Amino acid sequence: MSGAQAWGFTDGRGTELGAARVPRRVVAYVRAGAALCDLGVTPVAVYGSGHDGEVLDPAKEGGLRSAGVTYLGPGRALDEGLLRELRPDVIVDVTYDGKSPYALDEAVAERAGVPLVALSVGNELTLSAILDRFGALAVSLGAAPDAQADPGTQAAPGTQAAPETQAGPGTQAAPGTQAAPETQGGPDADAAVSAGLRAAEDTLREAAAASGLAVLALSGAGPDQVHLARPQAWPELARLAGLGVRLVDPGPGPGANWLTADWGRVAELRPDLVLFDSRAHATVPGEALSGVRFTPWNPETPPSPAAYARFFRDVAEALRS
Repeated sequence: MSGAQAWGFTDGRGTELGAARVPRRVVAYVRAGAALCDLGVTPVAVYGSGHDGEVLDPAKEGGLRSAGVTYLGPGRALDEGLLRELRPDVIVDVTYDGKSPYALDEAVAERAGVPLVALSVGNELTLSAILDRFGALAVSLGAAPDAQADPGTQAAPGTQAAPETQAGPGTQAAPGTQAAPETQGGPDADAAVSAGLRAAEDTLREAAAASGLAVLALSGAGPDQVHLARPQAWPELARLAGLGVRLVDPGPGPGANWLTADWGRVAELRPDLVLFDSRAHATVPGEALSGVRFTPWNPETPPSPAAYARFFRDVAEALRS
């Protein structure tokens, strides 16, 4: 970052980005935007991926809807005129390959003259490293270090919480302005966030040790097809395994992240608990899987400590049930 730049950040592609002032108006891919919202940076708008439709997917929204964040529809069909009207200072996406943004064509950001940050969420990073990178971006955009907003106290769209301050619930800045910050928890709240994730991991570790259940993660693709997750290909599933959850590998075959099979293959693997893809485009498992427990899994969980603490607690509860 040069002396003339007030803001600089190197993203998951190694791209060095900079600006003369700290970006205040953020447009983001839904997953990234929901994470930033948790971390104290509320986007002015978010867009979806090729899986998403014209309505924000409830499984992916996190605190975005309650914060009043505008949904723009799928990124590949984004109205560039509307994007320019929003006057973003930065666009935030994710990358799975460390090369390209996942949900938006980079040329769209280039034509708008807006820097695009793409943070890695692929299996080359641990879940902890992914959370650290999103936290670092949030801090660079004005959030308090290691902070996470309580779902009921997010800043208005287009604003960021200054350290130990954040706009109150429902507060919205007038177009082109930022809301005046209100008080938010300081260091004690930050410590509570980290402690919350650690406590959720401890709870899950204990539940996994006590249950010994076989767990399979999958994404339904209709009545005749299902995608079975390879545990080490997904940072959050790898973390579950690290906490003692006995994850089932679907076995050899094509596909780096998923093995595509029929539902009969699920029965052959004999899972005790199925983590099923809860996103709107995925098929919910049918009654054919008798005697199996189910709990939802969002493969695009927002990369924030709060979101993963909730997920870990949900898995722990399913293991104990």
